Amino acid sequence: MLRRHGGLDALTVEEVPDPTPRPGEALVRVGAVAVNRLDCWVRANIGHAYQARLPLIPGYDVAGEVVQVGAGLDTFAPGDRVYVHYDFSCGRCRYCLAGDESLCQRYGVMGVDHDGGYAELVAAPERNLFLLDDGVSFAAAAAAGSVYLTAYHMLFAKAGLRAGQTVLVVAAGSGVGGAAAQLAAWAGARVVVTAGTREKADRAVALGAEAGVVHSRPGWSEEVRRLTGGRGVDCAIDHVGSATFGEVVRSLAGGGRMVLCGASSGSEVELDLIDLFARQLAIIGSSDGSRAELLEVLRLLADRIIAPVVDRVLALEEAAEAQRLLEQRQHFGRILLDPSV
Repeated sequence: MLRRHGGLDALTVEEVPDPTPRPGEALVRVGAVAVNRLDCWVRANIGHAYQARLPLIPGYDVAGEVVQVGAGLDTFAPGDRVYVHYDFSCGRCRYCLAGDESLCQRYGVMGVDHDGGYAELVAAPERNLFLLDDGVSFAAAAAAGSVYLTAYHMLFAKAGLRAGQTVLVVAAGSGVGGAAAQLAAWAGARVVVTAGTREKADRAVALGAEAGVVHSRPGWSEEVRRLTGGRGVDCAIDHVGSATFGEVVRSLAGGGRMVLCGASSGSEVELDLIDLFARQLAIIGSSDGSRAELLEVLRLLADRIIAPVVDRVLALEEAAEAQRLLEQRQHFGRILLDPSV
C-alpha cells in the first residue's frame, strides 16, 4: 500500500478488504505481477504525467485467475486464466477508436489512479481482461505484458521497422530493452544493443542480438558506427533518457528515427537543431500500445516466438526490495512479485 510519496519505506504491507467486482467487472486472484519503473516514479512522485491517487495499491502487469464475476459479465467465468490490461480509457473518442488509448482525455493507469496488482486480488473491467493460452504461465504473461506491448508499438507503429534495417536497443537488460531486442530480431532486423556493463551486453548478445556495446563508456556511439560500417542505425529504441540521449542521436544514420518511451536517468537533454534537420532525423515519443497490439503480443507469447527474461520472483512483502533492485539496476530482465510465495 502507498499512502504517501517518498522512499522505499513509503511502501507498506497492510490487510485491506477484498475488492468487490462491480457490474461488468471480474475479480482476479493475482498469480504474478511485474515490478515496473513507473511503480518507482509513482512512489517517489516523479513526473507530472503520472499523478497518483493516494492511498493506492501500486502495480500493474497482472496475470491471474478469475474467481468471481460481476453482474452482466458473461464472457469470462471463474477459473479463466487472464492477463489484466492496465489502461483505462473511454473507448469511444477518436484516439481510442484509432488505438491510441493513452491519448484519451480520460486515460488512467492501474497502479496510478486505479488500485493495482501488488495484492492478492484485483478487480478489473471486462475490456481489460485477455484470455491466456494454457501454455502461458502467469509469470510469463506478467513479465511480457506492458514491456512487449510498449516495444511492439515503438518498433512497428512509431519507427516503422522493416526487415533488413538496423536497430539500436538501449539498455537491453531492462524489460522494454529486452523485449525490443527480441521483437526486432523476430522482424528480421539487425540488432545492436547497449547495456551498462559488459556482462549485461554479452548476455543480451547471447539472447540473439548481433552485437553489444557498453553505454557507460564515453563515446560509445563510435562503436555503434563501427559496427554498422560507419553508416549508423536506422532506428533506435531508448527509455533511459538524458544519460544516453546524445550518444543515441549520434548513432543514427541519415534519416534515422529515435523512439523514446521513458527517461529513467533524467528528462532534460541538449539537442543541436541544425544536426536534427540537416540529417533529417526524427525523434518520436511513444507510450503504451493498442489492445490489438496486445493481442498480437499474447499470440507471440503463446506461440513461443518471444520469451521474456525473468531475473527473479519475490514475495509480495518484498515489494520495496524489488523496487530497490530496479532503481539500482541490479537486475537483468523482469522482477516479479508472487502473492503465493
